[in-house]
Amino acid sequence: MHPHLSRLAATLSAIDADSRKIRLWGRRLAKVLAGGGRLLACGNGGSAAEAQHLTAELVGRFRTDRRPYAAIALHADTSAATAIANDYGAEEVYARQVRAHGRPGDVLLCLSTSGASKNVLEAADAGRVVGLVTWALTGPAPNPLADLCQEAIAVPSGDTATVQEVHLALIHMICDAFEESAA
Repeated sequence: MHPHLSRLAATLSAIDADSRKIRLWGRRLAKVLAGGGRLLACGNGGSAAEAQHLTAELVGRFRTDRRPYAAIALHADTSAATAIANDYGAEEVYARQVRAHGRPGDVLLCLSTSGASKNVLEAADAGRVVGLVTWALTGPAPNPLADLCQEAIAVPSGDTATVQEVHLALIHMICDAFEESAA
């Protein structure tokens, strides 16, 4: 087997214990969004792409045809992101948007392979202050983001690509549980 696939298979096997938690996240997210709440998601680089992938599945559809739900990838508004970075610094890019868009009870999902991205940490802190439910998908624990969020799943791999691939699998599991509950 190719070494990359071996790392991925071993990490997926190690993370299987968290499959119950991820299904609970999907069910809880369905309740929040069905009740008029929203999901805010953030990350940098590949994690930003995965945040946007998740929000696209919720606004669009994953497997079933259903109504759209409110989900915002915070990096996707390039005008807001660049204006905030210019005026307040890169560390505030997500936190300021969390304070603008987040309402108590909404969900903030933070993605970071390192668990140490300053702008993602600031977003999680802002979410806590605003009253959002804060979840994190990170790389190996311990890390600051996993400690800061109310709940976290830390992928036990030092390989960034493997962490990102497992995050995508977890996102699809959230979507699967979400659609089962939202139907």
